[in-house]
Amino acid sequence: MEYVGRVPAPPLDRFIDDIYCLTGVPGHRRMVVPPMPSAHLVINLGEPARLWDSDPSVPPEVVSDGWFVGLWTRRFLYEYPTRARLVGVHFKPWGMAAFVDMPATDLRDRWVPVDAVWQGSVDRIRNRVGEATSAAETLRILEEELRSRLVEAPSRGLDLVQHVGGWLETSHGAIPVGALSDAAGVSGTTLATQFKAHVGVTPKKVARIYRFAQLIRSVDALRPVDWSELALVAGYFDQAHFSKEFKDFTGHTPTEYLALRRRMPAEREFPPDDGPMPAP
Repeated sequence: MEYVGRVPAPPLDRFIDDIYCLTGVPGHRRMVVPPMPSAHLVINLGEPARLWDSDPSVPPEVVSDGWFVGLWTRRFLYEYPTRARLVGVHFKPWGMAAFVDMPATDLRDRWVPVDAVWQGSVDRIRNRVGEATSAAETLRILEEELRSRLVEAPSRGLDLVQHVGGWLETSHGAIPVGALSDAAGVSGTTLATQFKAHVGVTPKKVARIYRFAQLIRSVDALRPVDWSELALVAGYFDQAHFSKEFKDFTGHTPTEYLALRRRMPAEREFPPDDGPMPAP
């Protein structure tokens, strides 16, 4: 598949990591997506995709025109159609709050149709991007749509979350939550309340996801992996806790995960966050 992406121009870059086009025949149809520090918007121009939650009580779903995906705190499985054609947005964990008028907790661990969030918009957006003749034009149209949706004056709470979230992003979740609230000049309760409102989870959970993402990005499947050293560098000081969290987030032990990565390597340059992995 071909992945063409770029960081949008300011002020969108305060809330978005990248916007992208994805087209072609998937090298791997099924991908396990662990918790990663991003929320998503997907506009699908091809055949429907399928999604399975790792929570067995949640039924699988066929998704077609477009959907929002809030921050996920557990893994899910995504199955591409035979040929993929979609455009999308990787929001920062707090980024979606600047574009949608919906509580972040209503989007956490969920895929929600675009029309349920931006009423009556998905057909118009699909038609516009579907008529584009190049990836550059597609991304320009998508950026234009996002700019029109950006809240002109984000709430003070979102400014606080964005500021603190930036520290978590640059430190890969290594700053203690107590130090975050002290540096921000607010109580831990206030910080947790604002994160729940704008991200859907506490800053402690966001830190855990950033820490896990840093660990995954540090894995070079072509070389021997010292899991204890990687875990320590990423901020895991308890080996038992690391092993449990790794299994919860990926569905595999570290040894199983590495064997899978070596047996089914991800496509080059895709995806950009190195989190999703082929499912056998």
